[in-house]
Amino acid sequence: MLAWLFSLLLAAWLPGVASAQQVLQLQPGFDDIQLSPYLAYRHDSGGIDEADDAFRRFAAGEFAPLPGQSEFGFQPGAYWFHARVVNRDPAETRWILVQQYALSDYVDLYVRYADGRVVHQAGGDHRPFDARSISDRHPNFQFVLPAGQPVELLVRVQSESSMQVPLALLTPTAFAGLARDAQLAIGVYYGILLALFFYNAVLWLMLRDGSYFWYLFHLSAFGMVLFTLNGLGFEYLWPNSAWMTDKSVPLSICLALIGMQQFARTFLELKKRFPRGNQVSIALIGFFVLLGIASLWLPYRVATPIAARAVLVGVLWIAVAGIVVVRRGYVPARLFMLAWSMFLLGTTLFTLIAFGALPKTFYTEYGVQIGSAAEMLLLSIALGNRYAALRRENARITEEANQKLERKVAQRTQEVRSALVQLEEAHGRLRDSSRRDGLTGLYNRTYFHEAFEKMLAEGRQSHRAVSLLMIDLDHFKAINDRHGHLAGDDCLRCTAQRVGKVLRVHDALLARFGGEEFVVGLLGHDLHQAVEVAESLRRALVDHTCSAQGHEIRISASVGVHTIAPGTIDNIDAALEIADRALYAAKANGRDCVKTSISAA
Repeated sequence: MLAWLFSLLLAAWLPGVASAQQVLQLQPGFDDIQLSPYLAYRHDSGGIDEADDAFRRFAAGEFAPLPGQSEFGFQPGAYWFHARVVNRDPAETRWILVQQYALSDYVDLYVRYADGRVVHQAGGDHRPFDARSISDRHPNFQFVLPAGQPVELLVRVQSESSMQVPLALLTPTAFAGLARDAQLAIGVYYGILLALFFYNAVLWLMLRDGSYFWYLFHLSAFGMVLFTLNGLGFEYLWPNSAWMTDKSVPLSICLALIGMQQFARTFLELKKRFPRGNQVSIALIGFFVLLGIASLWLPYRVATPIAARAVLVGVLWIAVAGIVVVRRGYVPARLFMLAWSMFLLGTTLFTLIAFGALPKTFYTEYGVQIGSAAEMLLLSIALGNRYAALRRENARITEEANQKLERKVAQRTQEVRSALVQLEEAHGRLRDSSRRDGLTGLYNRTYFHEAFEKMLAEGRQSHRAVSLLMIDLDHFKAINDRHGHLAGDDCLRCTAQRVGKVLRVHDALLARFGGEEFVVGLLGHDLHQAVEVAESLRRALVDHTCSAQGHEIRISASVGVHTIAPGTIDNIDAALEIADRALYAAKANGRDCVKTSISAA
């Protein structure tokens, strides 16, 4: 009787709303009801209303019937939704309200019973995952609907994501069945992706073809996009991190776009077949990299719409590039375009739903999964066909080469002999090149070790002194920092030339020891003579500037000198260590000077 009076009073107080809003009658056998036909809504653009305000505004007729769809795009503030429900099934009193969109930030349910009591529940991905009535990727609320009593449902949704509010009312049994079917579909989808991933990963490890690597990158990144959009990331990976929930969406989209563009570049061979298109793809990759980095700081409501629009731009550009390459006769691009058309269709549906341009149906909601699974499968086939075509082309080229080789064996005999002579000469040059430093042309450290060991042995046999000079350019890092590494390289070459010129008359062994360090071996020079040579080197450097990249740069050096007297048993490692200590003494003494192992001791 009380419920009947409440129903009459509600109809009398709200004539405008009551005539426009249907009352949901839950009859026996109902277990899964979409609430859209029964909802009235209001956009609270400032997001400031409380539940009491919303109930009062509904009573004042400020709510409007929900239009044909529950997708509003990216909107500020909050949306309020109101439904009136009467449960006519005494056997089903427990029901679950599900917000069938995983990315809503805040979802609040207020249930007002016939006696005026209001029960509030809160959910959404900006609240801890365990706040949900049932562990599920979609926000959900379990509550009681007493049989025969009118109940008001008031739902508040506020989100920086796309405002999609497909609300459904289900029995626990229906909810369990729906969750089971969704898990099966998602499991099948990710099972396909994992199978394709491991299959192509093996091929990549075997073939080392860059196209396979970027295919794997694209597959993994796009799988993460859908893992995030489906709410599985929030459920399994970061259930208590609202920050990660927000940032994962635009960031994963940007990674997927980078993988798409790079895979298309390598597979379609844009650098060779469409150079201008290759430059556009590189520019897009650069934009997506910057957007991904910026999304870590940009608000979700800014970064995500940009990323969502970028999906369409990136996919459409790949379609354009594919068409151009197909028209230029590249056969593997045909299967690529078939695969991409599947993905293009699914991605277009996803983007249009996000901006509220299409209603949410099974095909529009799961179009991305269907399209991307077909695309990934076809791209895997396309990679296999492309590799088979390359093998056939290589086999054809090899066969032609063998035939030409057989026809020219006689006339090529002399050429082979000549080539052997040239090869021997090249081997000699290569052997000498392996001893040389590529930048300065001086001997390298490895060769110096070998040659200096021989010099030590010769000094012991002839009873002559052997001196070792360690040279380090002063403040060379400052030259690199101020003028750049190219200028530093010019200075190293200039130093090598001047040092070599001074040492020419001494029959010295000169090598670049590493970085800005040089080492000199002098046979038949005692400590006094070695110091004189070191001073000559130091003055030759400091008295003249080096021309480097348009700059005149003054260079100085610190020199450490160590002499191995005749008859002394010593080896190169010990000599280098002593000379190095003398060098450090010169640097500690203010640089641009010469120190000996005796003065440094």
